Amino acid sequence: MPFLEFKNVEYSYVSGEDELIQALKSVSFSVERGEFVALVGCNGSGKSTLARLCNGLIAPDSGQVLVDGASTTDKSALFDIRKKIGIVFQNPDNQMVTTIVEDDVAFGPENLGLPPDEIRARVDWALKSVGMSEHAHSGPFRLSGGQKQRVAIAGVLAIKPELMILDEATGMLDPSGRREVLDVIKKLNRDENMAVIMITHFMEEAASADRIIVLDSGRIAADGGKELFKTPEVFESVGLDLPLYVRLARRLNEIGMDIGCPLSADEFAACVSAAIKGEGK
Repeated sequence: MPFLEFKNVEYSYVSGEDELIQALKSVSFSVERGEFVALVGCNGSGKSTLARLCNGLIAPDSGQVLVDGASTTDKSALFDIRKKIGIVFQNPDNQMVTTIVEDDVAFGPENLGLPPDEIRARVDWALKSVGMSEHAHSGPFRLSGGQKQRVAIAGVLAIKPELMILDEATGMLDPSGRREVLDVIKKLNRDENMAVIMITHFMEEAASADRIIVLDSGRIAADGGKELFKTPEVFESVGLDLPLYVRLARRLNEIGMDIGCPLSADEFAACVSAAIKGEGK
């Protein structure tokens, strides 16, 4: 049984102009435990709506959202569902509720009613996991953007979710801060077998996932692995930019340096190096 499953989910909302907007249209997909999924799409494609449906923050108009077999419309199951799925939003300031970092991270476990010793252990583990232990007694609002986002991630980690959703969580960060956060997420996915859904408009980030789901106007336009980059029109047709190394590879192929379609930055570098060495023979 998949850990998370959407079955023909539809969702609409009323805009500020009293216009009915259908955000999701017959969406079906599933996510397994330990899977790393990137969810991409232009503004208005339905990405954030999908994130909020995952743990019952909103309910589908029709269809089902199942978490470990339980429906998000079953109010008696919501507490357990929200322990299993944590969401990190774009602006970390909106997730901080105290004036001390470790107190902020402890907020979730305290709401779960855990004993003090368990809360202490979880806070220490979560801060260590994101490389923020030395800032445990700092004020969160004095931290950099990347550090704040890592604290927000630690706050979600402390409830020990089985799936973490990052809703444009790196959108406000500079390239260095985005790398910091992405490194933390990949480590948690690898070392803790935590499933991840990373909602992003940075295609270089999406390329680091095991699987990519492309949303377009509320529908799933594509769902697959990195091999999707071999058919770039999948992304271009919905207004998404390709990762830089894919664009460079296409240009090099066009001018006669046959390097194929590398599926990562490292593979791109290796292909270019091999091509240069081949030409030098």
